This record gives sequence, structure tokens and C-alpha cells, in this order.
Amino acid sequence: MKKTLITTALLLAAGSSLGACSTLRGAAIGGAGGAGVAAVSGGDVEKGAAVGGVGGAVVGTVVDD
Repeated sequence: MKKTLITTALLLAAGSSLGACSTLRGAAIGGAGGAGVAAVSGGDVEKGAAVGGVGGAVVGTVVDD
């Protein structure tokens, strides 16, 4: 239960802060969010950061245009 709440809070914070980001800021925020979620959920932090960074870069690019 506690992990779910923390994971949800991290996802909401990462998602809401991606609203006005460029590609690089989106990648940085996504990478940090992905690493945080992976750490809390017991996953691989490096893979979480990589996936979050790619997702953040895509969202940052799409939202910025």
C-alpha cells in the first residue's frame, strides 16, 4: 500500500511537471521520475531511468511543439 502511494505520487509529480518542458528538460525529469519509481518498486534503477528519459524526451518534444 505504501509503495503504491509513493509510486503514484512520483508519477503524478513527473507527469504534471512535463507540461511545459522542452526535449532535454523532459528527458531529465522523465529519467529522474523513472529512476525514482524503479527504486521504490524494487526494479532496476538504470532501466527505469532509461525508459523514463526516453518517455520524457518524447513527451517534452510533443508538448513543446
